Amino acid sequence: MKRTLGTCYYPEHWPEAWWAEDARRMVDLGLTWVRIGEFAWSRIEPAPGDLRWDWLDRAVDVLTAAGLQVVMGTPTATPPRWMLDRHPDMLAVDAQGHPRKFGSRRHYCFSHDGYREDAARIAGLMAERYGDRVGAWQTDNEYGCHDTTISYSDNARRAFQDWLRRRYQSPAQLNEAWGNIFWSMDYDRFDQVDLPNLTVTEPNPAHVMAFRRFASDEVVRFNQAQVAAIRAHSDAPISHNYMGRVLEFDHFAVGADMEIATWDSYPMGFLLDRVPDGDRDAYMRQGDPDFQAFHHDLYRAVGRGRWWVMEQQPGPVNWAPWNPAPLPGMVRLWSWEAFAHGAETVAWFRWRQAPFAQEQQHAGLLRSDSVEAPGYHEAAQVARELADAPDVTPAQAPVALIFDYASQWAWEAQPQGADFDYFGLCLDLYRSLRRLGLSVDILPPDTGDLSGYGLVLVPGLLTIPDVLRGAMAAAEGLVLTGPRCDLKTPELSFRVPLGPDLPGLAARSVMEETFPADTPRPLANTGTVVKWLETLETEAQVIEATLDGTPVLIRDGKRLHLAGWPNRVAADRILGALAVEAGLQVHTLPEGLRIRDTGAERFVFNYAAEARMFDGQEVPAAGVLRLPL
Repeated sequence: MKRTLGTCYYPEHWPEAWWAEDARRMVDLGLTWVRIGEFAWSRIEPAPGDLRWDWLDRAVDVLTAAGLQVVMGTPTATPPRWMLDRHPDMLAVDAQGHPRKFGSRRHYCFSHDGYREDAARIAGLMAERYGDRVGAWQTDNEYGCHDTTISYSDNARRAFQDWLRRRYQSPAQLNEAWGNIFWSMDYDRFDQVDLPNLTVTEPNPAHVMAFRRFASDEVVRFNQAQVAAIRAHSDAPISHNYMGRVLEFDHFAVGADMEIATWDSYPMGFLLDRVPDGDRDAYMRQGDPDFQAFHHDLYRAVGRGRWWVMEQQPGPVNWAPWNPAPLPGMVRLWSWEAFAHGAETVAWFRWRQAPFAQEQQHAGLLRSDSVEAPGYHEAAQVARELADAPDVTPAQAPVALIFDYASQWAWEAQPQGADFDYFGLCLDLYRSLRRLGLSVDILPPDTGDLSGYGLVLVPGLLTIPDVLRGAMAAAEGLVLTGPRCDLKTPELSFRVPLGPDLPGLAARSVMEETFPADTPRPLANTGTVVKWLETLETEAQVIEATLDGTPVLIRDGKRLHLAGWPNRVAADRILGALAVEAGLQVHTLPEGLRIRDTGAERFVFNYAAEARMFDGQEVPAAGVLRLPL
């Protein structure tokens, strides 16, 4: 498959006389795709029913005449001000009961029926007009960004009550599932069930978990309405651009209705804003070496193999606590790393830096005066290299990691420890695999086939689904579960008898304890356990234990369970030994170096600010090395 490049463009921001020259420069740069439209609702429909397509028609004509393919974004992340007059109760409400207000973006509640209908309406009208003129679609923009998935509005409350009726059928069954006899929380009617905010102390975790499942389903329903409206008029593939570490909705469920998954990759902004335990000193101008790679692998799974980077950072951003410029070479490195993980397209945000409003400090490929910015030249280098280099051939990785959004919600609803974070656990183990030079596939929790994987990690799943349980039992490779895996029912109650119910292992946890990360439990071998430790009753072989003899890693044949959260030293040692046993090639990589293997090549990426050596060859700072396999 040919790998392509693109950019995000806002013709409504610039004089029409500039459009043709911009399009020509994009093509000369080597770009194929241009995304437009996703924030333009007020120009498309300045008043209800007053549709102004003429300017957008001309923009599409100019861009396509130059040889570009258009990704048309539906503008539903930015409903115009008149929409709030039409639907005064459409705003999301935060956990303190405050409406979010108009004046930026994403100012809607997913549960508002009227707004969802208007969003589907405008998506359908755009598809009817441009369905045969665009190459792809994007629904909305960055679902969940700015903490906008969860709303405590009256619309959400009523929709939640309807969702509960469908799920539990009767109040008696809901009371039983949630354990509402505790603290006399029983309900007689579904309309008595409120949203789980503003309670005196913590609400029932089963109530919170149900609300989180509901909130995710509302995102799915909102997206489905737009997808259906587009599909009625267009055969072009549909996508949505997800974000980094936005976990409030199930991306697998949203992605099931579309052909492509895309995401918006801002490595430096993420490091300074949302990467757990990120090394800011070492990687301030490069981004975390593993965070974006994790999302590349995650969204490859969400897209069932088809995925893009819809927005790639080209320079300083504007939204992080601090916004330094990338180290020279990083724009190129980030782009090639996405291709090495299987991306079809990398598109930079944005073509030209805006001279006004909220994102005027956000760099583009061009400065606001149209002079080429530093990222432009690295984009041009990537375009030249794509034209001259062999295509990237995808291949199954030797290691799989199961990732489950519902487990994130579960452990937020009942963390047990202040710093227990499901995403952080998965990222820690992923980082360890990457430090060992291993390529990883991230898979959804309903995976039914683990053939071909030498090592499978199943960390922290709330409950192992039956289909995955069967795949784990049939897997030929090593399967490592834990920590905090399969301890609870989907309703967040303990298994009785106590779990976990782990395929191939006779073990149960009779107590779980948490402790601060700065008071770790030393292992008898090197390394420590941090944050979480289960007390196991088991007849399985104990492979690792703490100094006081508490089992940490147990084994029965090819099935293993990790009862605690290993620190970096322990994780690298344990996973390295398992990988070697599985027949996988591991490496002792210098700090900052990472590997991604494809079907025919090995990519070596250097995130360090200094040159590093790999296999006798120098990898420059912020450099990329391609080696045949």
